[in-house]
Amino acid sequence: MENKVAREEDGTIILSIAIPQGLIKKTVNEIIEETAKSASIPGFRKGKAPRKLIEQKVDKEKIKEEVLKKLLPQAYADAVKNNDIKPIINPRIHVEKLEDGGIWTFTATTCEAPQVDLGKYKEELKTLNAKGKIIIPGKDQKQTSIEEIIRTLLENIEIKVSRIIVEQETERLLAQTLDEIKRLGITLDQYLVSTRKTVDDLKRDYGKKALDDIRLEFALAKIAEVEKITVSESEIDDAIKNAKDENERKSLKDNKYLLAGVLRQQKTLDFLRNL
Repeated sequence: MENKVAREEDGTIILSIAIPQGLIKKTVNEIIEETAKSASIPGFRKGKAPRKLIEQKVDKEKIKEEVLKKLLPQAYADAVKNNDIKPIINPRIHVEKLEDGGIWTFTATTCEAPQVDLGKYKEELKTLNAKGKIIIPGKDQKQTSIEEIIRTLLENIEIKVSRIIVEQETERLLAQTLDEIKRLGITLDQYLVSTRKTVDDLKRDYGKKALDDIRLEFALAKIAEVEKITVSESEIDDAIKNAKDENERKSLKDNKYLLAGVLRQQKTLDFLRNL
């Protein structure tokens, strides 16, 4: 299978993949043979109808769908392996061409984990935290807020985030909001009127939030890696034991990997607060 790779400046990777006609034909034959085994056609015993008759009866578009289901995942996996790509998200697939008797082409858009340049974040955070430790007579000592720490961190790192991962996170945030609106028993139009926003405003706001959230996630992961911040099994067990109820406890047990990630992020934020 032939493929080409295009890398965009923001780290987005577009794979153009071609599936050869020979492989398509072979797979079509296999699927038709499987279909023939269970086909019930008047005048013939089940699975005994002539091949030509089966080909006349089958839905060609349905066969194409089945061939795609079989070939497309493997073609993508091969392209990723052959080009030494390490995707962090599921690809967005767009079928370009499905010619009868010719090659089939599609594009797969994905991305790898972005490179993170932490810059002089430590110096900036140490300065920020030091200001919070200054005691002014007659005033309560004010600890640096986590919001200030996050803002300072994001201002001092360099990271290019692929548009595709931002788009996916934006869509997730929008879907989450729509679900919340639905639970409240109001329409989207009513919500927009109450917030004095348009759909485009929502998309823009969530796009910015998605970008900030993703930049923060990768920055914290990089800091945890550099500073060797880890989560022990006992810390995970303690978090599960301290769950507010049995349902939450079960959910945490079933998602230990996600729980470990959350705990590691929290430990990293604590590290930043104590610089």
